[in-house]
Amino acid sequence: MTHDGRRHAILAIDTATTRVVIATGSPEGIVDGVSTWTAGYRHGETLLPSIGRFLGEQNIRRSRLVGIVVGTGPGAFTGLRVGIATAKGLAHGLGIPLAGVSTGEALLEASGVERPVLLLPAGPSDRLTVRPGQRAEPLASGLEPRIEDNEKLVAVDLEGRAPAEAIERGEVARRGLGAALIRLGAARLRELAASAGDDRRSSELETLVPDYVTLPRGVHAVGEAVAWSRDPR
Repeated sequence: MTHDGRRHAILAIDTATTRVVIATGSPEGIVDGVSTWTAGYRHGETLLPSIGRFLGEQNIRRSRLVGIVVGTGPGAFTGLRVGIATAKGLAHGLGIPLAGVSTGEALLEASGVERPVLLLPAGPSDRLTVRPGQRAEPLASGLEPRIEDNEKLVAVDLEGRAPAEAIERGEVARRGLGAALIRLGAARLRELAASAGDDRRSSELETLVPDYVTLPRGVHAVGEAVAWSRDPR
């Protein structure tokens, strides 16, 4: 709360899956509002106006935001690029910290199952798995994910390409994604603030790296960055 009784809040944005998620919550990590919709191919047109409407519905002025949280993937190039660029623009414009949270880790936490293994698409035919605390692992085309004893598969955006029970768990995880982003993001913002030696290090505005599962033609990865190729072939 501020001295005049009006609340401070953090805003979370995720565009890594086929559904955009925006959420607000307290700096302590308690979610108080979530909005989600099917993205299609209109992230750039719909995201910023939707954030404005959502904040209005939540009765939160932008001046009351004290941090931005953004999902870093794994996800497709176009959606992640728009979401992260929007989050960076808001954080820079408002002069508030930005924290990145793995969408994969947030979905795993939101699944509510013990030993979850997240299964995500990596293009129209390939898939990848994500385990807690581990980097995404691509699956060879045509192979099924390796599931150990007591692990539970959680599939997102894979209707018809994963078992029905895994897709059901994925829907549970998707419904809880906004709350998980707020919870994990609030903890990350506190961590950044506690370890900051100067103001710039209290934000990931300059260092945040997206986790792309696919890149468009003419784009190739260089280390942890993404560079445009001069050769369009």
